[in-house]
Amino acid sequence: MDNKYKVLFVCVHNSARSQIAEAYLNKFGSDKFIAQSAGLEPGRLNPLVIDVLKEEGIDISGKETKSVYDLFKKGMSFHYVITVCDKASSQKCPVFPGVTKRLNWSFADPSFFEGTYSEKLAMTRQVRDLIKAKIHDFMLHYNKIKISY
Repeated sequence: MDNKYKVLFVCVHNSARSQIAEAYLNKFGSDKFIAQSAGLEPGRLNPLVIDVLKEEGIDISGKETKSVYDLFKKGMSFHYVITVCDKASSQKCPVFPGVTKRLNWSFADPSFFEGTYSEKLAMTRQVRDLIKAKIHDFMLHYNKIKISY
């Protein structure tokens, strides 16, 4: 068995915030973490998110959105389930068997950004950067903890 923390990032549509968090944790923490993402009501990948992650050398253009309930029905277990949507939406997330810790990181939803493409891209970059910083903090905090099953 892989001796890594299993982390699930959840947001409403699995189209932006959870995809960003999954991409960064898998990029920067693959030695200690296995990240996945899913949504309460899966939609389509947000093209702005695809663009801002490409700026960082991460290509998610071929990814599919997933349902958190499908993962739950498969009996998947995670050490951490981290919701990256508002607190009200995070309460709808199912309780996974074996979950050690549940966290909520609230970030603005890029699907609600208004303005020109350039303005929405700039706001999406801000969300990307906030998530990236939170991922680094998460990795630093859990770097010294041993995994127990």
